[in-house]
Amino acid sequence: MIKRLTAIIIFGVITAFILNGCAPADNNRQPIPVKVLILPKFETGEMKGDFPGEAQYYYERYVDGGQEYTIKGNPGDITLYYKDGVALCMIGQGKISAAVNTSAILSDDRFDFGKAAILSTGCAGSAKGYGIFGDVFVVSANVDYDLGHHTDPRDMEDDSKPTWFRMKEYDNIAVVRLNSELTDSVYERVKNVRLETTEKTTAFLKKEYPDEEWANREPMVMRGTTVTGDNFWKGRYDHRNAEAMIEAYGCTDPFAATEMEDIAVARTIDRFGLLDKLIDLRVSVNMDVFASGVTPENLWGPSSNDSLASESSEESVDVFSTAMKNNYEVGRIIIDDILSK
Repeated sequence: MIKRLTAIIIFGVITAFILNGCAPADNNRQPIPVKVLILPKFETGEMKGDFPGEAQYYYERYVDGGQEYTIKGNPGDITLYYKDGVALCMIGQGKISAAVNTSAILSDDRFDFGKAAILSTGCAGSAKGYGIFGDVFVVSANVDYDLGHHTDPRDMEDDSKPTWFRMKEYDNIAVVRLNSELTDSVYERVKNVRLETTEKTTAFLKKEYPDEEWANREPMVMRGTTVTGDNFWKGRYDHRNAEAMIEAYGCTDPFAATEMEDIAVARTIDRFGLLDKLIDLRVSVNMDVFASGVTPENLWGPSSNDSLASESSEESVDVFSTAMKNNYEVGRIIIDDILSK
């Protein structure tokens, strides 16, 4: 009787585990091999079929209909989507979320990332004088905007100079240089991809920069360095600081864009010994300076409801969804090449 009762209890426990998706651990289970890991930062709505964010086009092509896994991250759990060797997981915005969630993904022993190419992808604000809305940047280095001394231009003796001052003790952590051979190879493969824009965005750039050759062109794939800051900054003083940082650290490629995660992702991946497999793509959806007639107060003030991810933004005009498609068109070529090998 006791044996029978024990067997019933054990059977009930096993059944409960299975019904709750928590089968007993299998120490002989082989990790799931990942050939490509895609790391967007956010989605604007649903994962498919509506206004696209950073993940949607990649999700629809590569992992729709696949398996879903909960990654225990902080702050909060995140979902990893997997299908046929491709994994996709949104890691959040800002350096802390990006670093913690990337670490959580790579630490999950259900997956084997040892041979995976890692594609970090997302939107950014392009540097005035270099990039325009819709450009896609193959990134060769990431710089940390927040390290060093910063001051307010009103406190400067000469406010025409950068308000950032280098601290050399941070030089070994303030910049991450990606695998140059891989970056070169990726750029050569995608540099001639045809990108799209919109009539409204083209008209905006022509009006804003009527005599500037850099601004009056079609979007294109370019190389560049990104500057990562947790502060969503904008303006001519911070633009000048970003240029000063890139010059101080001796980055090969010019200041291309500002964003909020790249260096955190790169440094985390480096801790796992996978930096040489990192590919970084950013697409411009706004610019790092204010447009004519736009002030911080009316753009970001309490009465503002402006959203970059819309078709009526003062910052991104109507290019956001087009830019997401541009990023995907470049990224899919890279991913398909990797999967074909």
